[in-house]
Amino acid sequence: MRGFKPVGHVIGRLTAALGIAMLVPTLLDQFDEAPGWTGFLIAAVLTVVAGVVLAMATRSGRGRNLDRREALILTVMVWVVLPVFGALPFVFSAPYAGYTDAFFEAMSGLTTTGATVFEDLENQPRGMLLWRAMLQWFGGVGIVVVAMVFLPALKIGGMQFFRSEGFDLLGDILPRAAETATQISGIYAALTVGCILGYAAAGMSAFDAICHAMTTVSTGGLGNYDDSFTGMPAAAQYVAVVFMALAALPFLRLMQATRGNVQPLWRDSQVRAFFGVIATVAAVLVIWRVTQADRPLEEAFRRSLFNVTSILTGTGYSVGDFFRWGSFATAIFFILALIGGCAGSTSCSAKVFRYQILFASLLVQLRRVHTPHGVHPLRYQGRTVDPDVLSSVMAFFVIFIVSIALWAVLLSLNGMDTLSAVSGAVAALGNVGPGLGPDIGPAGNYAEVEPAAKWILAFGMVLGRLEFLSVLVLFTPLFWRR
Repeated sequence: MRGFKPVGHVIGRLTAALGIAMLVPTLLDQFDEAPGWTGFLIAAVLTVVAGVVLAMATRSGRGRNLDRREALILTVMVWVVLPVFGALPFVFSAPYAGYTDAFFEAMSGLTTTGATVFEDLENQPRGMLLWRAMLQWFGGVGIVVVAMVFLPALKIGGMQFFRSEGFDLLGDILPRAAETATQISGIYAALTVGCILGYAAAGMSAFDAICHAMTTVSTGGLGNYDDSFTGMPAAAQYVAVVFMALAALPFLRLMQATRGNVQPLWRDSQVRAFFGVIATVAAVLVIWRVTQADRPLEEAFRRSLFNVTSILTGTGYSVGDFFRWGSFATAIFFILALIGGCAGSTSCSAKVFRYQILFASLLVQLRRVHTPHGVHPLRYQGRTVDPDVLSSVMAFFVIFIVSIALWAVLLSLNGMDTLSAVSGAVAALGNVGPGLGPDIGPAGNYAEVEPAAKWILAFGMVLGRLEFLSVLVLFTPLFWRR
């Protein structure tokens, strides 16, 4: 195996770019005369220097293609190294967090999880709020590139099914990644601008519109207020629903739509299923809220639609404390957190397409029981599903379920009650953000969670964001053998 210089060079350049990005909230805090702007500057300098040194030390690897093993290492290390440096502004500037809390917040941002340890957000410096939003915005576009370029090439979690749709690039990963990232960034930026304008038109301030647009399009959910979207205008809540849903669609289909070919977007079965879940579950909750809680129809419709879309896409915003809606609604939201949006989007969790393949496989098995001598090929979106795709999907679900159980046990051992431990495991591994219960639920945060539990949750965030197997394979001896 050729060394790891290409990996180190890419990580060095990304780290330096992250440090340069820190100058934006630095200037904002300086303009506001906030006391922590010098801390942002120190963090920016340290990050840029570290990135430049690493990039220079590995410059001989510049432009070199990656093999499969190097691509896996790069995919994981980006989401490990960048939070290490992304946490520094929280350490050196207001609210002057300890490194555990700072790393938790940075990892939550870059993995677009949306869990937070910070309180009294309304009174925090604007630079800190902007940096949280920027971390999620960077993480959102980054995960789309990973989902469209790296995971299909590496055959992770059934994503290889999408290789034939224009992204079969093993052996030429870096050049194609740059090309794809450029196309994705254009769409991503356009969605962000549209969301900013929508929020501004709905009555948000310019600063709130910018921050919330970045965390909406990234389906991240870190907001500027402790009560999330509850205090936002009703029109802004509808705008959020639209852009959360758009960001959870396959970016490949959005790219095709921008070129004038809209039909593949609606013909994509996971897109239809995604909107079908939103419509069905929202309608059920509206009926539940109107009949059981005697809420006004428009309020019940808006809040149900908003919260369903937010949890299904993994954004994690909330309007009101839906944990108090009753056990029926709580069970529904728990299930939604296990589903997620579409493949190749900023969304998270298991993804719709995996459930579709799983159910299609179940139907095939039932047909084989009924007609054992018949030929029953497994098909999805009109194409035959290869055995390795089905095997990868099954492996994903097994590790997903086992990880939730393991994380719930570990969190319970660190002081969490059963509901918080199980929902916290799902929230971290599914990158959803809020759990259930009075502490980590939609009306709470992770501030009072034990330090050890925060590190467990942070590791769960990166594990779930990178589809489990791409991280776990690094811990096998076979991976490191030549």
